[in-house]
Amino acid sequence: MNHTPLEPGRKAIAVSGHYGDELRVSEALFSRGRGLNNPRRPLFVLLHGWGSNEEDIAEFFGNYVSPHSDYVSLRAPLTLLDPNDMDPFDDPDFAACSTAPRYVPAPVTGAYTWFHEAVPSGEDLDRDIYAAAVAIDNWVADFIPEEREVVPFGFSQGGALAVHLMRLNPHRYKAAACLSGFLAPGIVEGSHPGDATFQMLSPSVFYGYGLKDDMIPRFESNSLAAFLEEYSFLKLCEYRTLDHAVSLDECNDLRQWLMDIGASSGVM
Repeated sequence: MNHTPLEPGRKAIAVSGHYGDELRVSEALFSRGRGLNNPRRPLFVLLHGWGSNEEDIAEFFGNYVSPHSDYVSLRAPLTLLDPNDMDPFDDPDFAACSTAPRYVPAPVTGAYTWFHEAVPSGEDLDRDIYAAAVAIDNWVADFIPEEREVVPFGFSQGGALAVHLMRLNPHRYKAAACLSGFLAPGIVEGSHPGDATFQMLSPSVFYGYGLKDDMIPRFESNSLAAFLEEYSFLKLCEYRTLDHAVSLDECNDLRQWLMDIGASSGVM
């Protein structure tokens, strides 16, 4: 699928570059059998959040959600901390401008981000999320057979992207799982070209978030829930004591949802 490029936006501060810079996914971690062990069920595309990496979310998914499912976990293209570099929070200029919490990553794989800050807003978010979703969709087109069903599954930034892939190319994705994600406002023309088709198809979407989330404001969570109520067949799960994280209760709800839509056997 050809995607119309958007003009990059203003210069970013927390991460070098401009909001909406073109991105390319270059690192991917497959499950056993290179994602071909269970071809009759969907392949999950795992999308991590700010300051994490492809190994973190793959370990979580394999241990707590669906250990027998095929997946590919993608590394975000923007680097926060290369394994061989200094901690960016030791740089006073970075520390002063970053609003994100300090994250200490695994020493081998580093820390990465899909966006130029942890939670962009307005036009900055529209441009960044479109660029990242295009990069993911292009990777899927290049490396996943067209006949294989695909389910994007993400946390935080990755959750936002799981939903936005439906707004970009809704015919390609069977369903989506969004954990503690957020919604792009859609004020930049061309940043959400598949919305009408998304609404027409109304695919199944899981959206779970904590009511004590200290990263995503409550009104943002409510906006995403309202949008998904209108555009998808929504499974909404709220967790009263959960912050910006994932709980065992949410994992149980995820497994049940995956069984309900035929994407997983539910066997642990």
